[in-house]
Amino acid sequence: MISSEQTVIRRGGVRDADDVAGLHAHSWRTTYRGIVPEAALGDGMVAQRRELWELRLDADYGEPENTPELLIGERAGEVAGFIYLVPQPDGRVLIDNLHVRPGLTGAGIGHDLLAAARAFVAERHPGAELFLEVLRDNTRAIAFYEREGAVRVRAQEGVFPGGFLLPEYVYAWPGQP
Repeated sequence: MISSEQTVIRRGGVRDADDVAGLHAHSWRTTYRGIVPEAALGDGMVAQRRELWELRLDADYGEPENTPELLIGERAGEVAGFIYLVPQPDGRVLIDNLHVRPGLTGAGIGHDLLAAARAFVAERHPGAELFLEVLRDNTRAIAFYEREGAVRVRAQEGVFPGGFLLPEYVYAWPGQP
């Protein structure tokens, strides 16, 4: 467990699926309104996210070096954010999700989660590059990642559930760990 003055970071598991799904859906609806098609933010989103997280967190990925990691950030005993790390076949590690509860952004939770993720990757995957994909129009997240030392590597189109394509950037942390 890693903690800052107010954020406690712990490893997540299947017991966290409901909390993570709810936060994930709420974050998408808040952050991506006007960026992604409205249909992607619809009523079934929480149930879809719950099913996704239950599958992800209950799956057997085999060896630890192949197993994704969910880190939970808590404030006052409540899930305030999470980061999900997915090892890639090429040896890099993808930040597949980093979400902070709307209303708590800017409070250092994202920084704490990212610091814990970088430490985890350095320990579990020494020398692996940590990277992520972020929607081009998510300027607040881009500014955060750049403040945290990430460098834009390339632009691409991302394919999202429902089959829609959106422009995004790939960011990486040079010199990781």
